[in-house]
Amino acid sequence: MGSILIKNGTVTDTSESIADVYIENGRIARVGDCSDVRADTVIDASGKYVMPGLVDMHCHLREPGFEHKETIAGGALSAVKGGFTSIACMPNTDPVIDNPALVHYVITRGEEAGYARVYPIACITKGMKGEELTEMATLKKAGAVAFSDDGRPVSDSGVMRNALEYAKTFNLLITDHTEEKSVSGDGVVNEGVNATIAGLRGINRAAEEIGIARDIVLAESLGAKVHIAHVSTAGGVELIREAKERNVKVTCETCPHYFSATDEEILSYNTNAKINPPLREQSDCEAIIDGIRDGTIDVIATDHAPHSAGEKNREFDLAPFGTVGFETALSLAYTYLVDPGNIDMPKLVKLMSHNPAKLLGLPVVYVKPGAMADLVIFDPAREWTVKADALSGKGRNCLYDGWMLKGKVMHTIVGGMLKC
Repeated sequence: MGSILIKNGTVTDTSESIADVYIENGRIARVGDCSDVRADTVIDASGKYVMPGLVDMHCHLREPGFEHKETIAGGALSAVKGGFTSIACMPNTDPVIDNPALVHYVITRGEEAGYARVYPIACITKGMKGEELTEMATLKKAGAVAFSDDGRPVSDSGVMRNALEYAKTFNLLITDHTEEKSVSGDGVVNEGVNATIAGLRGINRAAEEIGIARDIVLAESLGAKVHIAHVSTAGGVELIREAKERNVKVTCETCPHYFSATDEEILSYNTNAKINPPLREQSDCEAIIDGIRDGTIDVIATDHAPHSAGEKNREFDLAPFGTVGFETALSLAYTYLVDPGNIDMPKLVKLMSHNPAKLLGLPVVYVKPGAMADLVIFDPAREWTVKADALSGKGRNCLYDGWMLKGKVMHTIVGGMLKC
């Protein structure tokens, strides 16, 4: 393992300062003036941020079973291209990740790939059927970092109550896809003016907000913790804000597409804008940004959801939900949050590295001597145009194809090794 010297970067975690960073044997050896150091690789990071590697607590790698969409290796490569050094993948594969053998499979495939660190999230219920709980303590021992039936809600409130009680006993993290299916029905986009113009079936905000409210009530009554996935509505943000004021043990995440895009994207019938929860309206985007700014929202995750071109290139109703997000997430966060002055870079590090690591029980990386050398070098001045065909991995279903963004990942280092 070679040594790396990063010179003159703006070192950023809880604060910012210009310094050199010297990496040796997989760890940060020195931070400060390293002009006397000789290294195998030298990177000039003048004008660039040197930050803890990003941690994505919500992505889909599709393997096993859907390798035509993506593989663990392809997804992990795409992740490091976007600055992610650790990623936690959802269990809605085929078969679903509801037993220790499949947890081990995901971990092994991630290690074999050798890009980002890959951590499996296991199912809350067996077969993701929403009926019988998995052996969550056993799955955690096997290496699962959290539990979710993402892609589907746990609709039975009694089952969800049992899951939260079980998780409380064993200090496990439940991350829930909040959706009341009897309200969302067969909708494909946000219910509103643009759905009417496009002639597409809408999903009312209440579908998400009923689910959020249910989980908050259960968590509050049990004294248990719950994590709400991909919050997209102004009402959802307010429900969580109010719950936190009552000291309910609720945390939540949003995704870049909920603060950077609206349901106007559906007017061109671009199936890459078909996402669940759906893209909402400008007022929702503004509420999401407010929630990020005031700390209501704890994490920015990607919900990276690759699909094959054949699956997405269909009429809107038949296309699957989801957009890829690894390689655009940090640039979108910089473009829409940091550059306009909504938050600063240390706050972004908290949202995209420190907080998700803490929630998942992973090592929290700070740019200081002795720390694990999982780092990203990010150039805030670099403007670039997203080209879906140039993205890594199999999934090229990118909502942002053709968009101009500000700020780009230049290098990602995982365990002291330069990955891109």
